[in-house]
Amino acid sequence: MENSIPLLSLAAGAVAVTAAVAPKVKARIELSRAKHRSLAGHSKMSRRISKLIPRYEFEIDDFFRSDGAPGDVATRRQDGFFRLGAQFQEKFAKSRALTSEAAAGISDLQFTQVYRVPFQYSRLVKEHLGAGSFMQASSGVTLTDLDGNVFYDLAGSYGVNIFGYDFYKECIANADKRAQTLGPVLGFYHPVVAENVKRLLELSGMDEVSFHMSGTEAVMQAVRLARYHTGRTHLVRFAGAYHGWWGDVQPGVGNPIAPHETYTLAEMSERTLHVLRTRRDIACVLVNPLQGLHPNGNAPGDSALVDSSRKGGFDREAYTEWLKKLREVCTERGIVLIFDEVFLGFRLAPGGCQEYFGVPADMVTYGKSLGGGLPIGVVCGKSRFMRRFRDDAPADICFARGTFNSHPYVMTAMDEFLSRLKSPNFSAIYNGLDETWNGRAKQLNDMLKARDLPVHVSNLQSIWMVEYTTPSRYNWMLQYYLRAEGLALSWVGTGRFIFSLNYTDADFAEVSKRFVAAAEKMKQDRWWWNDGSLTNKAIKRKILKEMLGHAFGR
Repeated sequence: MENSIPLLSLAAGAVAVTAAVAPKVKARIELSRAKHRSLAGHSKMSRRISKLIPRYEFEIDDFFRSDGAPGDVATRRQDGFFRLGAQFQEKFAKSRALTSEAAAGISDLQFTQVYRVPFQYSRLVKEHLGAGSFMQASSGVTLTDLDGNVFYDLAGSYGVNIFGYDFYKECIANADKRAQTLGPVLGFYHPVVAENVKRLLELSGMDEVSFHMSGTEAVMQAVRLARYHTGRTHLVRFAGAYHGWWGDVQPGVGNPIAPHETYTLAEMSERTLHVLRTRRDIACVLVNPLQGLHPNGNAPGDSALVDSSRKGGFDREAYTEWLKKLREVCTERGIVLIFDEVFLGFRLAPGGCQEYFGVPADMVTYGKSLGGGLPIGVVCGKSRFMRRFRDDAPADICFARGTFNSHPYVMTAMDEFLSRLKSPNFSAIYNGLDETWNGRAKQLNDMLKARDLPVHVSNLQSIWMVEYTTPSRYNWMLQYYLRAEGLALSWVGTGRFIFSLNYTDADFAEVSKRFVAAAEKMKQDRWWWNDGSLTNKAIKRKILKEMLGHAFGR
């Protein structure tokens, strides 16, 4: 009897511990199940794996037959590569020379030069196919480099260029004249700020505005305010989404320190909705609507284009339904829903993604599109989330400031932009945008299919990505054939084309003609050779074998 008392006490203690721990274990399992299965959904795992990947480069013999191609195919590729390289050296001589000189002191250039293609090929590509990173003029939808070469612009200034360079030049020129009287006075406001606020509130449907220096800063402030007003710690971001380069929203590769108050979950997932409904520590959900083109996928740069498994596709109806579900659960749970429209803002519709999808957010962030590329970030939000202090607790504040916020030259440029956006004649540019750009994508896809080229484009209106339909390790080479045909891409290559909305049918027809010509030349040079046994899975296995061999010195 005496021995049974301790046993009963232990049993009761075990039951109590189990009862206390079980809900936490269950919540943890549910959180893990809500992550996307890819590395984009597992930040910690992606960081660990990235540290294990060894650096190795192909010498010239292996460079052209890393997919197991026969000798005659490798020779054809090699001839095409060096022919293209000779063309680049002659055609882009001045641009290449200044880029090479400047790269020694510009860390951004050093990075982009190395990561334009998969690292195994980087050295030879950098040496022979560098086309230059400098431009001297823009006009309409074209750019002119230092050698006088004119390119159709498919880079779009990383999304900033919505209405064309001439439009923004005019905005900035007029802004300069209007701001000169006050000049670079900081701390005080130029009178135009008041008008900008009125227009931003009207467009966003929000109550208050906060100005910042960049889109990254705007997102940082939106998250900080959400945490301040909810009293909760964690933000939710979705696998693959980009929200700037600050730590909390970049928990995987690229961030030296892993954040501990970020949940990276799967987009368009019922399991994610369940986590949002059941957890009590979530302050806000960040949505970058650009992900509608490639849900749960990272930005599709050519540096990661190791095979042909990259796929995209925008389903407006399905993505709208997802956003409506998010809105519902965030309202139910008191979670702040933040639309990060730094990239897409004012491109899809005058009222941004809220208008385009018909789903209201609690806070919206905008970026440099508002000022023609000048440094600006904006947070528009409901008043209950925007206040930075508490009336009943004077020392409890949510601080945010910036020396150059509301700079007179930026604010007058913004006013020029917003004035035009409100004009009925100008706003007509939005009429039928989906039909126009979906039709153009179909037009190009039909041309590619008719010529039996293993390339396909998918699009979210005027933002496109290139897919490849035949397994290959060399798809990234297409960016250089496109450059030779006079098409300017950003450093991420064929992963993202960003058209300005002032592209005419004639402009687009010329782009399509050049795109097809580039793809045909690449096909002729046998980069898309496939004997039928080369699959995406086989390519990945070969790469894994190479990495293991170099890691263990075999």
